[in-house]
Amino acid sequence: MSEGLNRRDALKTIGFGAGALALGGFSAAAAQDLGGGGAKDPVPYELPKLPYAFDALAPAIEEKVVRTHYEKHHAAYVKGLNATLDKLAKARAEGNFADVKALSRDLAFHGSGHVLHSLYWTSMAPGGTGEPKGELRRAIDRDFGSFDAFSKQFAQAAKDVEGSGWAVLAWEPLGRRLLVLQAEKHQDLAIWGVTPIMVCDVWEHAYYAQYLNLRAGYVDAFMKIIDWNASAARFEKAV
Repeated sequence: MSEGLNRRDALKTIGFGAGALALGGFSAAAAQDLGGGGAKDPVPYELPKLPYAFDALAPAIEEKVVRTHYEKHHAAYVKGLNATLDKLAKARAEGNFADVKALSRDLAFHGSGHVLHSLYWTSMAPGGTGEPKGELRRAIDRDFGSFDAFSKQFAQAAKDVEGSGWAVLAWEPLGRRLLVLQAEKHQDLAIWGVTPIMVCDVWEHAYYAQYLNLRAGYVDAFMKIIDWNASAARFEKAV
């Protein structure tokens, strides 16, 4: 894949397990590649192209915030992920596994950062897309009682993440229901097998330069620019 995530590598990297199949891509070609087929050779991870201009989410999220978040923070996860895989390959080649514990943590940290940031960019659209429709809307109404109740729960979950982390709307296949989850940091506290449908980044780098310590203001602004069309497409793949 030239953009987005390599599906099978993503499965090995983060605690969302098989649910990562519904991540989708940033282009029609990427989405088609995620659709399956035979086993493919792994490729280096790449920083995916943003689906909009750096200033397109303003005033909710200013250009300088998006640019730094994408070019510095997300890019660092991609670089760290590839570097960690290289170090693990070297350890195997040399038969030296003394650093496996630390490298395994780095793999989870950088891999989860890359996957979730890739989802984050496609969880938003300039001006938002209104409310969800179709199967996703019906599932939200069923599992949360109403879209309004879901929105309040999701926003509060994002505001109340302890320290740095994420709020995640996820499909849980065993119970066949949508859940709102909090991921502290981002390599911890996942439910294995869930499919992330939409995510909100509440690490300070996502909002501090604009909102300072007022995370609630950032979350309220985020709720107005959610891309429910992209979220619905991920949901339909998941179920």
